[in-house]
Amino acid sequence: MVDVPELVAQAREGRPRAVARLISLVEGASPQLREVMAALAPLAGNAYVVGLTGSPGVGKSTSTSALVSAYRRAGKRVGVLAVDPSSPFSGGALLGDRVRMSDHASDPGVYIRSMATRGHLGGLAWAAPQAIRVLDAAGCEVILVETVGVGQSEVEIASQADTSVVLLAPGMGDGIQAAKAGILEIGDLYVVNKADRDGADATARELNHMLGLGESRGPGDWRPPIVKTVAARGEGIEEVLQALEKHHAWMAEHGVLAERRRARAAREVETIAVTALRERIGSLHGDRRLDALAQRIVDGELDPYAAADELVAGLTESA
Repeated sequence: MVDVPELVAQAREGRPRAVARLISLVEGASPQLREVMAALAPLAGNAYVVGLTGSPGVGKSTSTSALVSAYRRAGKRVGVLAVDPSSPFSGGALLGDRVRMSDHASDPGVYIRSMATRGHLGGLAWAAPQAIRVLDAAGCEVILVETVGVGQSEVEIASQADTSVVLLAPGMGDGIQAAKAGILEIGDLYVVNKADRDGADATARELNHMLGLGESRGPGDWRPPIVKTVAARGEGIEEVLQALEKHHAWMAEHGVLAERRRARAAREVETIAVTALRERIGSLHGDRRLDALAQRIVDGELDPYAAADELVAGLTESA
């Protein structure tokens, strides 16, 4: 058994091993997970969570690394969750801690963690909300969440981040991809990376046109800016930082930040509750109640929906 209060105290001191251990408890759905979350609850809620998403090859890891450098120059403690595809053999993160972020590995003000999706759709790991809370409670002022980059299922990042950054690159058909993936609805900031390539201006214009077509904003509403960068050389990163700061301030002023965080907490509670119910239902395989309901369906006494209602009512009453 782990000494959770001691582990949390060490994480608050910035000890990376303690942070790593807490996130491992989260990922492994440890029996002590409830104790961990209870200890972290009063300590979290201060970090600014920025999500970065986009199709493979747009330079998400390079952009994330450049943003880490910019935030560190500003004196901020930074946490990075880099969500990777799962290994089909071990279930672990396929790419491991990102090679492109190795420049920050020895910086005590930066904590980088790769997490495996483990088959979870939406570009995020199922444990991401709890891992974000660990980094928040450990004193990270900014948390950058980089999604797996698998294409059209990336939109889940909008439900986990305060600000969602969508990256595109010229010559990759990203304009069409943006329209297909629904990222025109989730982006708070759009970054056209690799802007030194031919077609960068055209990509930015096309994106601006599509954003205009889908616009239904009133006076004072946030209009997502478009910033061009060459992340590998650090070009345009300060402009991205300024745009992030403006969005953060706008959300705080208009009550959007608090509302997004309430909605995020509500989704997390819902997910935990649904998962618990699913586990209970899964354990009913071969249970006499389920068998009896199945027989009544076969006999024509019940329809499947009525049987499901009866089963759920029985589960919630016995909870």
